[in-house]
Amino acid sequence: MEPQAECMLVILGATPEGKKELVGFRVGVRESAQSWRELLVDIKARGLAVPPEIAVGDGAMGFWKALDEVFPGTRHQRCWVHKIANVLNKFPKSMQLAVKADPREIWQAETRAAAATAMDTFAEKYRAKYEKAVTCLSKDREALLAFYDFPADHWDHLRTGSPIESVFATVRHRTVRTKGALSQKTAKLMVFKLVQAAAKAWRRLKGANQLPLVIKGVTFTDGVAASVAENRAA
Repeated sequence: MEPQAECMLVILGATPEGKKELVGFRVGVRESAQSWRELLVDIKARGLAVPPEIAVGDGAMGFWKALDEVFPGTRHQRCWVHKIANVLNKFPKSMQLAVKADPREIWQAETRAAAATAMDTFAEKYRAKYEKAVTCLSKDREALLAFYDFPADHWDHLRTGSPIESVFATVRHRTVRTKGALSQKTAKLMVFKLVQAAAKAWRRLKGANQLPLVIKGVTFTDGVAASVAENRAA
């Protein structure tokens, strides 16, 4: 999409049965809160009466501001893949491979407490010389660790926005090959059809049986439902 750096704004969701669905699709500006607001309002008008429990995405978007306005109760989860890439860019290239292991200790931790400790260790280790990298990571602390309040079976889905990225790898390949040969309307239709075709191969979410508990508002601590955690503690 060419005018004003326009692109396709896409939102995927999941049914109570764990089936992934394309729920929002619109041409807009990625960094524009107004573009995302229009998409979210459209989804709401089409029947999404209950606010989503959590939304996953990267940080450089107007999406988050729009989300807080349209669905103020929805939790934020920042994509770890994008965050790690942004953090590593604050280090010299010669260090990036070695440093990459440190964020892994955070997002792969079994508990929020362990993740918080690993994040503090990262800050202590690098703040003196690479303060920008530490700030990049720590400023989104809560949004990076929100997944711990949801079922452990869902963590793989919540820690990254890769389902959308993988879908659009094929879309990008096709649109690059036809660049300049399509009108905006035709390009939009082609992308929509490509996503529709890709949707047929989407796998269900892990732990679909846990989704009704999330919908009912059951509290999860470090991925475990409250009643189960209480029984373990007893």
